[in-house]
Amino acid sequence: MIDPRRLVALAAVVLLALSTGMAVASPAKSKSTAAVPTAPPPPPFEPLPPPKIYLFRGAMGPIFSTGMDRLSEKLTQAGFSADVYEFTLCRFIGNRVIASYKEKAAPIVLIGHSMGGLCSIIISEMAEKEHIPISLVIAIDPAHATGDVPLNVERFINIFLSDSVLGGGDVVAVPGFRGHYASYDLKENSRVSHINIEKSDDIHRQIVEMVTQLPRIPPQTQSGAVPLRYLVPADTLVELWDSGVRVPVRPGDTMESIAAANRVPLWTLAQSNSLAENAQLTPGQTIIVPRHLTPPEPASAMAIPPPAPAKRK
Repeated sequence: MIDPRRLVALAAVVLLALSTGMAVASPAKSKSTAAVPTAPPPPPFEPLPPPKIYLFRGAMGPIFSTGMDRLSEKLTQAGFSADVYEFTLCRFIGNRVIASYKEKAAPIVLIGHSMGGLCSIIISEMAEKEHIPISLVIAIDPAHATGDVPLNVERFINIFLSDSVLGGGDVVAVPGFRGHYASYDLKENSRVSHINIEKSDDIHRQIVEMVTQLPRIPPQTQSGAVPLRYLVPADTLVELWDSGVRVPVRPGDTMESIAAANRVPLWTLAQSNSLAENAQLTPGQTIIVPRHLTPPEPASAMAIPPPAPAKRK
């Protein structure tokens, strides 16, 4: 028969061994749960300096491109440096744009009507050779001879009439372009012509808002930007989106509900995705939605002034 005292002593030895083993194991456990150092957060985005804006008239600009002067006045009133030039001075002004940027870097905005639209692309190409970025280019019914959008342009918007003889430049981007691109063909709007397309007060308002926001927009991953090309329905407000984004379809989503949630017209989803406005959607698929740089005013409408008097044509 085993002595109970020996059993008690043996149990004490076992408990001591277990407690010693746990004490030894404890440091190893604390090592495995040690916090891993994390990378410091990126520095906060600091707004850029105000952009420098260069506007260019088309042929016989003082007569037919007066909308550029009106837009310049509105941009100046908003506090920007915005000067208007004749397209014939294109390369001379291009050299000034480059020299000014090298002296003090600031976002560059180029806006041109007719031959002035062609000039905006020429200056962008000149800047590309100097490795200078162009923040925004807006071509308004540019000439047919207008070249492709170069890689250094961050945002390009083309507002044109594809059936125009004087303009009609359907400008595209060079292969490999990764910036934001949006094209608007207004040929179905009977109120718009080559000599009044640059005079729209509503388009002017949106350009001023867009330029105002540019310095405050943090750098974006342009790889996700989807180019937009629209044939704008007749008498429809032109909203200046600068590109599209892909939105996943959730259960219960419809074309109409996605348009409402993103505050965009239903026709834009139909055209961007080559779908009918009542198309059935499947959860998991993606829909291209135009991206708002500036929210639209709900009650606004495209305001094209009446044709200029005959004596001014």
